[in-house]
Amino acid sequence: MFSGSIPALVTPFRDGSFDEAAYRSFIDWQIEEGSSALVPCGTTGEAATQSFEEHFEVVGVCVDQAAGRVPVIAGCGSNDTQSAIKNLKTAKEMGATAGLVVPPYYNKPSQEGIYRHFEAMIGECDLPIVLYNVPSRTASDISVETMQRLRKFPSVIGIKDATADMDRVSAQRAACGEDFCQLSGNDYLTLGYLAMGGTGCISVTANVAPRLCAEFQAAWARGDTAEALAINDRLYPLHGAMFADASPGPAKYALTKVFPGFPGEIRLPMTWPCEAAQAQVDSALSHASLLRD
Repeated sequence: MFSGSIPALVTPFRDGSFDEAAYRSFIDWQIEEGSSALVPCGTTGEAATQSFEEHFEVVGVCVDQAAGRVPVIAGCGSNDTQSAIKNLKTAKEMGATAGLVVPPYYNKPSQEGIYRHFEAMIGECDLPIVLYNVPSRTASDISVETMQRLRKFPSVIGIKDATADMDRVSAQRAACGEDFCQLSGNDYLTLGYLAMGGTGCISVTANVAPRLCAEFQAAWARGDTAEALAINDRLYPLHGAMFADASPGPAKYALTKVFPGFPGEIRLPMTWPCEAAQAQVDSALSHASLLRD
C-alpha cells in the first residue's frame, strides 16, 4: 500500500506554538519534491511534547494541505491502550489514510500484552495500522511471532521497522506474507532493506533532501541499482548527520540551511544541536550538494 520515500515530518514551532503556515509550505515542498506519503506527529515530529489537541491540529493540517495528493500516515501511538484507541479514532475522523502505532512504551508489556493492546485498538477502529517497531525508544520489541498473530487482522497492513536488524526483513516476509508492507525506519540501511523485500522508507533524511530520497527510491523501483547506489553514497553522510545529536535537532538545523524561512525552534527536553553536530550536518549537506548559495 505504501512505498517510496515517506518523510517522518518535523513539526515547525514559532514562539512556542505550532507554525501552521510554515507547515503548509513545508508539506507542499515535500509533495512537489516527490515524497510519496507523509507522516505527521511521529518521533521526528516531536509528538511526545504535544498535547492531544495540538497533535491532532497538526494531523488535521497535514491531511488538509496534502488534499489527497499523497497518503497521510498519522502518528497514533501511546503507552495507554485507551489513549491509543482515541488517537486512532481521531486520526480516522481527520481523514488520515492510516495510523502509525508503536507498541506501549515505558510499561514494557509482554508479547501477549502487546498483542492485546493492538487487538483492542483494532476492535474499536478499522483505520489501517502500520506497526512501528523501534525497541531503542520503546523498550518493547514486537516479535515476529506477535506480528504474525496481528497479521490476521485485515487492518494491520505493514511495519515501519526501526530495529536495525536486517534478519527481520526476511523473517517478517515469511511470517506475514509478501503483501505485508515493510518500510525501513533506518535511512542508512534502506538500500539493503529494499533488496530484501522492503517497499520504501519512513525517513528522517527526507525532511531535508526530499528530492534525492525520492530519486533514490525511484531508481531502485525501476531496477537501476547503479543509480540507487550512487544516490545512496551521496546521501550516506547525511543519514548519519541526522543523528549527530538528539533528533530532530540536526534535521531542524539542516532545514534552516535548505528551506527558506523554516523556523528552527525545538521544544525541551530536545535541544539545538551542538557545534560539532552542526559542522557534521554542514559537511553532509555539502557532500550531497544541498547547501543553498
